[in-house]
Amino acid sequence: MQYNKLDESAKGVYIISATPFKDSGALDIESTKKLMDFYIEKGVDGITVLGVMGEAPKLTAEESKLFLDAALKQINKRVPVIVGVSNPGIDNLCELAEYSMEQGAAGVMIAPPAGIATEEKLWNYFATIFKKLNDEIPVCYQDYPFFTGSEISVTTFNRMVAEYKQLVMFKHEEWPGLNKLSRIRKSSDEGKTRRVSILTGNGGLFFPQELQRGADGAMTGFAYPEMLVKVYELHSAGKVDEAEDLFNLYLPYVRYEQQPGIGLAIRKETLLRRGAIDSNRSRDPGPNLSSQDTIELSRLVDRMEKELNKIF
Repeated sequence: MQYNKLDESAKGVYIISATPFKDSGALDIESTKKLMDFYIEKGVDGITVLGVMGEAPKLTAEESKLFLDAALKQINKRVPVIVGVSNPGIDNLCELAEYSMEQGAAGVMIAPPAGIATEEKLWNYFATIFKKLNDEIPVCYQDYPFFTGSEISVTTFNRMVAEYKQLVMFKHEEWPGLNKLSRIRKSSDEGKTRRVSILTGNGGLFFPQELQRGADGAMTGFAYPEMLVKVYELHSAGKVDEAEDLFNLYLPYVRYEQQPGIGLAIRKETLLRRGAIDSNRSRDPGPNLSSQDTIELSRLVDRMEKELNKIF
């Protein structure tokens, strides 16, 4: 179906792409091409499109496919692509998943819809998805209760891993959730469950600790993807303290960008300043930066870059 199908061995940094818009609010396909090149030049191992921070819920079905087509064409198989296909309507979800794979995606990411009140309902929702979805399509389960309001226990997730072989990745984004990550990894380390890839989110806010807990890398949006890449490389080489020291130089910015709500505007403004996109526009209703925000961001970035320049 495609050259680089997602599987349990996935590791490294899968950046979650922003979706570029023009100042008018229309999709910006030229900026999309430039952004894909920017991510690849920074060394990412994969790219995830149509994620939550990619403003996927604000796109029409036609726009989603237009953006996906442009991104896949520009990436041109240089790195694997995961597509967020989450949708309360399971038929719509499966249709976009099938389309994504036909266009050359490596796999799809699915989060539960908002407001699933019990784990029985959550299990039934995903059981229906796996029944309807082509069993050749690899799936990443996105655990992001801060956004969805739906939580999954380690027991239920491990049950899914045992039941559905196409479930190959866990997107860890619960906060706090380090102990959940540890328990999932321990289950496979002890041979109690099949080992799946664990990539982490939350803007990289806890990335060093997550790697130390057994994560295989990150899948998150961040305006400095090269930091995530280098931290992962250092940790993989056994240089755990060096990895954490490098991360700490970026931590003020990581924290600033991870603010709920306004974080997307901060990320897009930084990507604009870095030449990766042509407008910092978020689609309405979207966050906007005040003049004081932009001054504050400039000072924070300037101080961070001065510290980095002392080392590199």
